[in-house]
Order: sequence, then structure tokens, then C-alpha cells
Amino acid sequence: MLRVRRSEERGDARHGWLHSRHTFSFAGYWDPRHMGFRSLRVINEDRVDPGAGFPRHPHRDMEILSYVVDGALEHADTLGTGSVIRPGDVQRMSAGRGIAHSEYNASRDEPVHFLQIWIIPREDGLDPTYEQRHFSDEDKRDRLRLVASADGRDGSVVVHQDVALYASLLSPGARVTHGLAEGRGAWAQIVRGRVRASVGDSSVELRAGDAIAIEHEAELSLEGLDEAELLLFDLG
Repeated sequence: MLRVRRSEERGDARHGWLHSRHTFSFAGYWDPRHMGFRSLRVINEDRVDPGAGFPRHPHRDMEILSYVVDGALEHADTLGTGSVIRPGDVQRMSAGRGIAHSEYNASRDEPVHFLQIWIIPREDGLDPTYEQRHFSDEDKRDRLRLVASADGRDGSVVVHQDVALYASLLSPGARVTHGLAEGRGAWAQIVRGRVRASVGDSSVELRAGDAIAIEHEAELSLEGLDEAELLLFDLG
């Protein structure tokens, strides 16, 4: 099964200082056909004006990942964590039994563009924790680099769910292939550029903001049609 989610079909929220596109139902955007994919619950593509952001607000029982595309995102939370997230960084915050945090554009001059991802944890009531790692462009170039996993292997951040998240920067003509174990599904989110996704005899061109869901298939192939960036989720 191959299912495409086009960028222009996503929810579109504009709040002056914030422009957000919602892959799945979120806040004021509701579509019962798009409530998530397996344990993947939210992919919001956010653009925040210089100096603006989200004041302190609470979360619980959710694994929250932030992936900056351009600019810098300043984070502070009730664990005492303070950090700036830049392109190449992957931030993981396990909300667990309760945490509050703020997120602001760290620049007074340039917008920040980032993806916020929510994954439903394998259990509720976990201790709230924070983790941030950097993955270089060279480490992601024309390969699938593991950046988040249930066991933290290969230097990835730890997500409390049966998920493996890969990031890739594809050169034009470069191809990566990912095999899926029986019973697992994959979600590929195109961050920028154009990619051709192939499953068996079927293929489709994807552009920035597009995504593809795969189930009951053995392998997914992704080819860069120009300079491209993508995230690939392997989900139990």
C-alpha cells in the first residue's frame, strides 16, 4: 500500500507571527481521515517571525521532536533546560507525566523554519526528559542517517516508542533504499527539494511538504531529483 499526502492538502493555520502547516489534525484543523499514522501523531511545519514564538505551555504523555530547517529555535523548559536548536540538530523532549516549555525564534532579524513532530509514547507517566544531538550534513549525505530510535543506537536520540527516524540529504540522482520488516510501516516526509519514491512497480514524485505512507511492502526507494532533504519514519 502506497498513500500520498500532498503539501497543499494539509491544514493551513496563520496567526500573524506564525504560519503552520498541519500534516495531521491539530488544534483548529480537524480531518478524521488524517489523525496520524501508527504512533506518529503530529507533523507541523512551522515558520515563526523574528523574535516571536510560543510562550511557556504544558505537555504530557507525548514524545516531541523538533527539527530545524532554517534559522534557530530557542528552547527553555521546567527541567531547567535552555538551548538553541539549529539546522542539523534533533531535539527530543519526553513530556511524560508533565512538562512546560517555551519556543522562540532566537533571531531578531530572520525567520525560523522547523518541523515539530509528536509521537505517542509506549506508556504514560514516564519521567520528563530532554535530549539534543547534532548530525552533520556529511553524515546525512546520500544515506539514511538514524537520528532517533527506541534504544539510542548509533548516537541517535532516544524515543520511548518502537520508532526509528532517519534523516537524509540527497544529491540529484542519488538513491537510498529502506527495507521494512513484516508488520511495520513507513512515513517519508519531504522537507525540501524533489524526490521520486518507488515501491515495487509504482513510483510517485514528491515535493517539499509532500509525504508518503507505506504499509504491507518490503522496500521503499527514494531518489533525489534535485537537492533534497527528507525524514523517514519506520514505525511498529
